[in-house]
Amino acid sequence: MARNAHEKRAERQLLLILLPSLALLLAFVIYPALYSVYLSFTNEALTGAAALRPRFVGIRNYTRLFNDAKFWNALIVTFLFVVGSAVIGQFVLGLVSAMALRRRIHFRRLFSSIILLPNAAPEVVAGFMWISMLAGGEQATLSRIVSFFGVTPADWLQVFPLSMVIVVNTWRGIATAMILLTAGLSTIPHEIYEAARMDGATPWQMFRRITLPLMMPTILLYMLISAVSTIAVFGLVYALTRGGPGGATELISIYIYNQSFTAFQLGYGAAVAVVALLISLVLGIGYVRAMKVEV
Repeated sequence: MARNAHEKRAERQLLLILLPSLALLLAFVIYPALYSVYLSFTNEALTGAAALRPRFVGIRNYTRLFNDAKFWNALIVTFLFVVGSAVIGQFVLGLVSAMALRRRIHFRRLFSSIILLPNAAPEVVAGFMWISMLAGGEQATLSRIVSFFGVTPADWLQVFPLSMVIVVNTWRGIATAMILLTAGLSTIPHEIYEAARMDGATPWQMFRRITLPLMMPTILLYMLISAVSTIAVFGLVYALTRGGPGGATELISIYIYNQSFTAFQLGYGAAVAVVALLISLVLGIGYVRAMKVEV
């Protein structure tokens, strides 16, 4: 009985400790999400009659959304952006960096600092820095570099907008990928590699048959975190291109902003946000199911 009373008191104390976090979660995550769902069924706006007297419109916003070519363009652009920067760019370079740091290399601390440096700059600052590198004209940094190799200078954000945005976001995300994948690599016992090396396994065979299978839970976790966070990227891309030219870099987050605060249609923007939230939830559910398979 005394032990049960002690356990109950410990649970109450733990609940009291968690209450501030739960309150913040309710105020800044759960309530805004539920309010967005409510707004998505209204014609709420920032100007006009709907701003004074918003009314319930049912699924009209969703009907419009699925018939809106710009929404589907934003969805495709977001998919390409996530695959190019998070799944391919950040993961591959992050894994290479994590594996390189496990070896004894010269200037290891300098190498780590260079990879971590992009995270020190805020998104908007990083965006304006890259604008100076990718802008048109012969004086832009990238144009001056490629001119040494006989390549004609160009306005890179106009000619290759999505590719350049993927490169910039990859540059910012390598550090996160490296840290998480380094943690996963550290859980693999060195004895397994020693045994495989004694059996004559090549580095590629050890990577394919040991590293990747044992790293799969960490890789899946990274894919979830990076995909969801990349879907929500806004400031960096908005600073670089404002979603242009011609919607070539209009991610779903920028599309939501444009519909809500440029076109002043809060209800429709909320409907798009709800769809983006559902996509993130599907990714999370897929990760949980995949982890159950791994277990």
